[in-house]
Amino acid sequence: MAHNTDGFFGLNEALLSSALAAVVFSLLSAQPLTVVGITGLISLFNYTIFHIIQLHDVSLYPSFMVWVGVWSAIFHWLTALFNICDYMRTVTDFSSETFALYVGTIYIIKGVEELAINFYDNTIVNGFASALVAVLYTLTVYLLEKIGTTCLFNTTTRKLLSDYAYPVATIFWTGFSHFPGNLTDVNFIRLPTTKAFLPTVSRSWVVSFWDLPLKWIFVAAPFGFLMTLLFYYDHNVSSLTAQARRFPLKKPAGFHWDFFLLGWTCLVAGILNIPLPNGLVPQAPVHTDSLTNYEDAVQELKTDDGEVIIRKDTAATSVVEQRLSHFIMALAIIGTMTGPLLIILGLIPRAVVSGVFFIVGWGSIEGNGIVEKIIFLCREPRFQSPSDPLLTIKRSTIAHYLFWQLLGWACTVAISQTIAAIGFPVLIVALIPFRWVLMPKLFARGDLQVLDRLTATNEVVLVSLGGTPEMPEEKKEKMRRLRRVEEGVEGDGTGVRGSMAGEKSD
Repeated sequence: MAHNTDGFFGLNEALLSSALAAVVFSLLSAQPLTVVGITGLISLFNYTIFHIIQLHDVSLYPSFMVWVGVWSAIFHWLTALFNICDYMRTVTDFSSETFALYVGTIYIIKGVEELAINFYDNTIVNGFASALVAVLYTLTVYLLEKIGTTCLFNTTTRKLLSDYAYPVATIFWTGFSHFPGNLTDVNFIRLPTTKAFLPTVSRSWVVSFWDLPLKWIFVAAPFGFLMTLLFYYDHNVSSLTAQARRFPLKKPAGFHWDFFLLGWTCLVAGILNIPLPNGLVPQAPVHTDSLTNYEDAVQELKTDDGEVIIRKDTAATSVVEQRLSHFIMALAIIGTMTGPLLIILGLIPRAVVSGVFFIVGWGSIEGNGIVEKIIFLCREPRFQSPSDPLLTIKRSTIAHYLFWQLLGWACTVAISQTIAAIGFPVLIVALIPFRWVLMPKLFARGDLQVLDRLTATNEVVLVSLGGTPEMPEEKKEKMRRLRRVEEGVEGDGTGVRGSMAGEKSD
């Protein structure tokens, strides 16, 4: 984001925004487990606006972004006031899987763009060394996180290595970039830092946004609406994933209040000219997962020849539902804005940041339902699990369903690479009515029941959203049955009246 906005949004702006959101949501939100901060999508949104304003007068950008935040705050409050968050209960895996695949793809693209900066000085050694560090960092985090699902070491060691994969990898590979020897010939580009608690560029935190010409204030309104549209989906889906059914939560959600609260963070962040924060994926569900207590049980499976196979059966028993962990994150982020810790952050190579983008992006892709269906179609039929529900429908139907998901993914990715990227939230939100209006006309009810389901299924979530909605294909089937019943009654009535008329004539 700093590279694409000529340094206007730098490290301190990102840290302050994340700290602001973490303090507010850890103390005041209905669901403090939802981690809030800077996403790759808001970075894309911010520098796309920068490129648009640059076509007119780039000096307007600071004041213009303040009014984008103000308008966005107003639209957030209206959304919460009229309970529009209730419609999030209609989100299904059709749109949430497409969105997750899009987010993962954008993160990986941004990681590649971040790596490309290392090749700008025409020194190929710097570029390839940075690419190597980024890939090895990604693999380190991935393997450490996977240890939690294995039987290696004991339960405590597995949990520590899995939960602290990012800090361990960041410390090691940052230190690696400073090793003596041949690595001294490599000029790793490191995170650009500035003075403690000051903006990246020479300006005050609050600019004179009230001096912006009136026409530009109203031009900012549609941008604020698009920002709200993005947060409506992104933040609420983040909250949904942090409260998924697999987590045994007991405390109810509060989507309307949290979105109202997000409006206030938008207002404050806008006035301070820092990126607007919102819910993070996959950080939000990862936070809940780290607070979930799991119990490992030994499962013994006996084969026909008497051999015993030992397997680990892991089950979630409870979640430590509290505000402290999120608040500690806020304090830690504020601490990184101090002089000594900024110096330490300045030691981190940008290749590590690329690695973070890669692993976060891959986290949204690896277990994605779209990828799983593609693998199902590619797998040799004799090795399919007999209990897989996808075996009950035609492969061509699965391919047809995937076509629409991949089309939505391709359109959003494509538009995000142009100056029209400002409109990508419209495409994302449009997937919801597309699923409810058009998909039941393209697929049979039984097929949709296998291929798709509601994203919000946890009871503590549905309490805040007005309960479980009735799917359109189910409504359609009920209407068909009702018509058949009515036709049957009318037919019987006609027959009765006819027989009575016949008796009278006799």
